[in-house]
Amino acid sequence: MVEELTKISFSQLLLSGTFVHVAPFEVLQEKYGVNIQPNVVVLVSMDRYPDLAEGKPIEWKMKIGRKLVEELDTILPIPFLWAWTEEGVLALLLDFHEVNTQERKKEVLLLAEEIQTVSDQVGIHVSIGIGKFYDDPTDLICSFEEAKKSMSGRFFQGNKLIFHTDMRKNMVESLKIPLTKEKSELFSLVRIGHTEGAVTQIKGIMNRVAEIYDYNEDVFKSEVIDLLMMMSRIVLEAGVSPISILTNTANVIQDLYHTIRYDKFVMKVCTYAKWLTEQVEETYIHDVSPIMKKAIRYMKENHQKVVSLEDIAHYCHLSRYHFSHLFKNEVGTSVMDFFNKLRIDKSLFYLEKTDFSVQEIAIQVGFQDSNYFSRLFKKYLNSSPTEYRRLKRMI
Repeated sequence: MVEELTKISFSQLLLSGTFVHVAPFEVLQEKYGVNIQPNVVVLVSMDRYPDLAEGKPIEWKMKIGRKLVEELDTILPIPFLWAWTEEGVLALLLDFHEVNTQERKKEVLLLAEEIQTVSDQVGIHVSIGIGKFYDDPTDLICSFEEAKKSMSGRFFQGNKLIFHTDMRKNMVESLKIPLTKEKSELFSLVRIGHTEGAVTQIKGIMNRVAEIYDYNEDVFKSEVIDLLMMMSRIVLEAGVSPISILTNTANVIQDLYHTIRYDKFVMKVCTYAKWLTEQVEETYIHDVSPIMKKAIRYMKENHQKVVSLEDIAHYCHLSRYHFSHLFKNEVGTSVMDFFNKLRIDKSLFYLEKTDFSVQEIAIQVGFQDSNYFSRLFKKYLNSSPTEYRRLKRMI
């Protein structure tokens, strides 16, 4: 055990590059009793480890980790060191000094396939990332970073894969399509607290962003996290208390950057987008009965359609008269006044944050007649849409 821990400690110094602050490599080799000089890093990552490990005791984690290391020890034909770099991810520091550069590349790929085969036989499925070869020990940290970077493709592609840093494509770093309309719709839905609509919209945007960026994990994550930050700002502008919003957003963003699977990432984003939008929704349905909440949600879901008072009352299984009376008593305004004000509220985002024309905005919020939209807008806000936009942009 002591010898093993000594080698792990030596491996960590190499992977971090910090040994240069301690002593020359040759001196450390002698002190740690290590005779090999690794020149490439191979990462062995247990597939679906977060799911498998959830709720498991520390004994289970130790057992599966030991099992993987023991299997690798029996099949690796060359000298190597190892260290766990995070839960479920094992770094192998391999010494390929006895073969030339081209043979090294072939050998390391064959070795990766052998690791997967043996791991499968003991019920541990793994994906593998391979860095470049470096004969100078001070550069081994580069191989480690390249191995991690090469595995970013796994975020979208799944399990039991092998990635090599030379296989990475040069990704386009700029959006080919700005998705202005899609993003504006998302943010306007958040503004009116339309939870289901916001979740559906952000899910669609994530699919499009992944395609647009050619499945570049880093850029994809950055783009989606920007969306969540903007959603958080909109929620704050709606008057929601900043304490929980700011704290939760920071925690969620940190978690997302460390999420290694696309499906898990999407699930977490949708869950948080739902929670954020619900904070705004609560301002619309606070202290009203379940039947009124049902009516308000129906109005949000159908705000872009032609909807009558009879439609809403029928949806709530009430007569028109009885529904109108209940709604006015609980909400404090008539049904159609509330419905139209909801649409006007949504239009505010478009007027403040986009350059869409008044006619485009009217259609986007459910009015086919832009003149009627403008009249209603002036009724509720005492200014025309154009005047409102001009005043907001002067602030």
